[in-house]
Amino acid sequence: MSFGSLLRPWPLVAALAAGLTAAAAPAAPAKTLVYCAAGSPESFDPQRVHSGTGLDVARALYDRLIDTVPGTAELRPGLAESWTVTPDGLTWEFKLRRQVQFHSTPYFTPTRPVDADDVIFTFERMTKADNPAHPLSGSHDDSFEAMGLAGLIRRIERVDDRTVRFVLNRPYAPFLADLAMDFSAILSKDYADTMVKAGTPEKFDRRPIGTGPFVFERYEKDTDLRVRANDGYWRGRPRLDGLVFAIVPDSGGRAARLAAGDCQIATAPDPRSLAELAATPGLAVVSQATLNLRYLAYNTRKPPFDNRLVRQALNRAIDKAALVAALGGRPTATPVPPALWSHDGTIADPPANPEAARALLAETGLTLPVKTDIWAIPARGADPPDLNAAAKLIQADLAAVGFDATVITQDRGAALDLCQDGQHQMCLVDWTADQADPDAFLSPLLSCTADQPGRDNIAKWCNKAFDDLVARARASSDRTERQALYQRAQKIVHDEAPLFLIANGTVSDGISTRLVNYRPGPTGRRDFRDADLTDPVP
Repeated sequence: MSFGSLLRPWPLVAALAAGLTAAAAPAAPAKTLVYCAAGSPESFDPQRVHSGTGLDVARALYDRLIDTVPGTAELRPGLAESWTVTPDGLTWEFKLRRQVQFHSTPYFTPTRPVDADDVIFTFERMTKADNPAHPLSGSHDDSFEAMGLAGLIRRIERVDDRTVRFVLNRPYAPFLADLAMDFSAILSKDYADTMVKAGTPEKFDRRPIGTGPFVFERYEKDTDLRVRANDGYWRGRPRLDGLVFAIVPDSGGRAARLAAGDCQIATAPDPRSLAELAATPGLAVVSQATLNLRYLAYNTRKPPFDNRLVRQALNRAIDKAALVAALGGRPTATPVPPALWSHDGTIADPPANPEAARALLAETGLTLPVKTDIWAIPARGADPPDLNAAAKLIQADLAAVGFDATVITQDRGAALDLCQDGQHQMCLVDWTADQADPDAFLSPLLSCTADQPGRDNIAKWCNKAFDDLVARARASSDRTERQALYQRAQKIVHDEAPLFLIANGTVSDGISTRLVNYRPGPTGRRDFRDADLTDPVP
């Protein structure tokens, strides 16, 4: 008997009748969703994965202290049913839900529900290099370290079985959003201890145990991964009985399998095929604006881009509408995407106007023509936007106002390193945040702290007024105050123009019209908790 069935009263007469009916009629087919994914998961440990498929699998298998509402960036309680923060913003205390069970599988039977020890184990595994579980299966999380969270958390304390306390080194309001990220998935200390004791620590990653809506069944590398519904899931059993991740690297192959009815979701179809998919009977396309930003960064340390009027002039010269048509996504004039709560929709850019651009350049006294460069950093992901082609469109627009730009392309790693080190004059970037907080865009892309080699402030821009606003917002636990501060910061970015902001990317999936209660989220993750399949049309 499942944990979920214990929660539902079922009169004996009804049970007997149901049993007789089941014996007399053939069993209904299992309701299994087949998801055509672009690649294989690199691991089942959420602290290690970075690929789209790996993160989608993590969402199916694990829960975090803080959750997001499916299809949105809005935070809600997860394994923590409530929390408090002290007025100084340094101490966060989380109350865990009662009797949340880890998965029971043929290879592991949990001995207790989730408690504070599991939370401490999960985070100390990432924060403490001397923790015995830190190197378990070779695990460590680059995202956790890159975000500075190891230095943020001073200590984690067990108050009682259901209460855990995080003490921080400084006030940090985005902490809740960090706890909703995939690497913050709560792992089983009991399972890790069992595998280490058995001398098989590698199984901790290969045979995952979580608390999520689905339970791991089997994986055949580069072919498919299968999970089944968690009958005892604390939010209620999923509507689906099972989920298959079918690995189909080619976007055309995914679309063909969708059209043939072999899968009900085809992730990241070729953008050129979206209209055809949407027009096909029985199919549809669902799209979601993501926590993504496509932009051109001016190196504000190098002349003439150290002059605000020059940057403003070039922003008037570039045809944003043509770039959006080439790259896809939704046009933006602010670095905070509309999927996040402090996006300032009142900020807008006028249409491209080369004459206005030339007039601004004349005010600067700049001698034309100017020789410059545009680095195009290749984008990642399935069917990524063609930034090289977009750079050539910008090149043509700048030529019309006296800037002779050379487009430079290298492999992603080399180009990113050179732009982060400030070797460029202009750099075209496709950037995505995993954290559902405005700070995830403003701090890494534009803060003075991030203006150093190897960091993401490619504009090499440091503005004290902007920095003060963002620092105050990061330290405040009052969302209304944070929103006002972030919106003031966005206006400074618009006025100072260290970036030419192009668009927020969108994620699109081709789906069967049988699929309901599903859409991809703004982080690009797929959440199948509420998804359901209707009966096929006869």
